[in-house]
Amino acid sequence: MVRNCTPIIVNGVEIADSAIHAEMRHHPAPSPEAAEYSAKLALVAKELLLQEAARLEIVGDDEEGRIAALIEREVKTPEPDETSCRRFFRANHQRFRTGDLFEVSHILCAAPPDDAMARAEARARAESALGQLADDGGNFAELATTLSDCPSKQNGGSLGQIGSGQTVPEFEQALLDMREGEISSQPLESRFGFHLIRLHHKTEGQTLAYEKARDQIAGYLRESAQRQGISRYLSLLIGRADIAGIDLLGTDSPLAR
Repeated sequence: MVRNCTPIIVNGVEIADSAIHAEMRHHPAPSPEAAEYSAKLALVAKELLLQEAARLEIVGDDEEGRIAALIEREVKTPEPDETSCRRFFRANHQRFRTGDLFEVSHILCAAPPDDAMARAEARARAESALGQLADDGGNFAELATTLSDCPSKQNGGSLGQIGSGQTVPEFEQALLDMREGEISSQPLESRFGFHLIRLHHKTEGQTLAYEKARDQIAGYLRESAQRQGISRYLSLLIGRADIAGIDLLGTDSPLAR
């Protein structure tokens, strides 16, 4: 819960504790105090922008619309030129590549994420299956057909070819760490349960040519420039505002969340 403390007042307008508490849900942080502070910064920024939109008689369908219209009018974002795009590509070309592709089979021992007993039983089933594969050279596809809780059991556990972002992060990381033809040495835990994974084939992504990455680069540079512009604009609004109840000193990017 938000602690009772000195109220935050922005140019005479008080930010309600209930608003801070609701905003905290949008600011994951290592501690409740950090989440609370981030929420307060965001609400101060929102109030400053709404007040400035009102002063300039900028209208919109709702608060977000008024803020967007204000930023579009007051924060000029330069379009990235060709030189800037090429320079960024040369320095970061490894970031622009097609995704890896994996041909995969798995055996899933399913269990709900919040059922400790079912999780323990699923882990034991997965470890038993792994033991069968290791001890007698058991057939992975046959074992998947018999034991797996995934619909892929109908195809011997085959998931076909999957790409980056198509599985949960822990499953994808395991694929990245495996060699072709390898079976996972330990059951992999995910929110679905425990998996035994067999990686049949891996096709590594290829670095994109500049021409195919150019639009993505320009979008990134444009967004970065806009964030910096909004930060400078908020610094200007802060400088002429009367803000009480919150310490804004030491914030790296004034209220730009």
